[in-house]
Amino acid sequence: MKAKGITYIAFLTGLSIILARVLSIRIPILGIEGVRVGFGPLPIIITSFLLGPTEGAICGALSDIIGYFINPMGPYIPIFTIISILRGTLPGLLGFLLKKKEFSFIYYFIPILISQSITSIILVPISLHFIFKLPLNAVLIPALISQAILIPVYSFLVMEVVGLARRITLHETS
Repeated sequence: MKAKGITYIAFLTGLSIILARVLSIRIPILGIEGVRVGFGPLPIIITSFLLGPTEGAICGALSDIIGYFINPMGPYIPIFTIISILRGTLPGLLGFLLKKKEFSFIYYFIPILISQSITSIILVPISLHFIFKLPLNAVLIPALISQAILIPVYSFLVMEVVGLARRITLHETS
């Protein structure tokens, strides 16, 4: 991995931590954070599309682990690190599988929809249900509502940021 890639990962990891741990809206359910609404996953997703699924996984893992030590919100639970790794792996992997030359909204929307559905709508609520015994409906319904809003927003923002980064990179090389 080149120094430029490491720098991007470090910057986007720090941004993810700030967005997730400081600038998110937390919805408590039975005294436990049941749903977190915010842009914490956005830098992880950007890393995945911009640098690749491996780098996205690294960003996801570091964001969760370092974020926990900076601002713990309960006990450390490794399954949430694994979910964060998936958040970083799936978008870039699925985007690669689409093999589109034109980077349209749908190119970003489909991988983000699939990734966020697996992680935020399925895995997080199920994990909260089994670990903290939260009622599944109590965490699933807010997750569905928040992701219905966030997935298109994430898709648009990722498309714009990745497009800008690619244009800057092309400009630097020419």
